[in-house]
Amino acid sequence: MSFIPENLKYTKEHEWVLFDEEMLTYTCGITDHAQEMLTDIVFVELPEKGLEVKKGERLAVVESVKAVSDVYAPLSGEVIEINHRLEDSPELLNSDPYGDGWICKLSVKNPSEADELLDATEYEAHIASGD
Repeated sequence: MSFIPENLKYTKEHEWVLFDEEMLTYTCGITDHAQEMLTDIVFVELPEKGLEVKKGERLAVVESVKAVSDVYAPLSGEVIEINHRLEDSPELLNSDPYGDGWICKLSVKNPSEADELLDATEYEAHIASGD
């Protein structure tokens, strides 16, 4: 069973979100479940700093030995920081998806969109349902 931290929010597409409500920003990445499904990640195409995305738009691309997968923006926002460590060490998405394997940080454009994200219990049920 995948590890699912309680302090994060999740999408049905297997992205996670960590809010900094004081700064109105969020950090995002792919879940432990997603990295398990992809297996060995060999390349990450990161977004450009300053990129404006709407919720559900492609944010990044993750390539593994098995597949190429899009990473979608969990919420609308502007990319304000990128995890450049993934350029040389894409395997961080496998070894530490909720820590050093974060993908980027974005400013929050529409905080009410967060109401549609799943909590850890809902995400666990989503995985169990096989959707």
